[in-house]
Amino acid sequence: MAKLGKARKAATEKVDATKQYSLDEAMALVKEVNTAKFNASVDVHVRLGIDPRKADQALRGTVTLPHGTGKTKTVLAFVTPDKEQEALDAGADYAGLDDLVKRVTDGWTDFDVVVAMPQTMAKVGRLGRVLGPRGLMPNPKTGTVTMDVGKAVSDVKGGKIAFRVDKFGIIHSSIGRVEFTSEQLTQNANELLGTLVRMKPSSAKGNYMKSVTVASTMSPGIKIDPKTIA
Repeated sequence: MAKLGKARKAATEKVDATKQYSLDEAMALVKEVNTAKFNASVDVHVRLGIDPRKADQALRGTVTLPHGTGKTKTVLAFVTPDKEQEALDAGADYAGLDDLVKRVTDGWTDFDVVVAMPQTMAKVGRLGRVLGPRGLMPNPKTGTVTMDVGKAVSDVKGGKIAFRVDKFGIIHSSIGRVEFTSEQLTQNANELLGTLVRMKPSSAKGNYMKSVTVASTMSPGIKIDPKTIA
């Protein structure tokens, strides 16, 4: 433990807590100060100047990261029998309806993303108690309730991620892994942050992007200057 503490202390000393780094600098630095012995996730935390209690400011959406997240998502597709093969061909790990609804009802949640056809939502809607708290409930706004299940599944497998603002006005999202190059992390971060800029609610007043921080699973947070976002 002492060795880990020493490594963390050395990493912290490399980060100037009073400085806002450019996006490029921050992505290079987050790789340098990572102390994990595994391929840690790199996450961006964006504090927005919005009030999530107002319906038009409760931001949620999707973005396709150019280089994916570095993690293969396990996809569950709730579909009618005629669409099962299409979902599986597109990369779904599980596809079906009644048998899968029963498994989830019994507490099974060994998947990362749920896609559903509109016709299945009467049955899927009953799973809110299990899926809701885990952020797994399919939603038309994130493209996970759709007739085109094949495209929805392949989009997720290709790096499409969903995000939503929490009650404090913060978006938390993975943008890759420490094994990514700093250029790949920068491009992924730009895609996410640019999407958030474009989604600024017209009713939001004052400073919109209040703070942007990047950190790996086991690294100190690095502040990013919002003005350096392309």
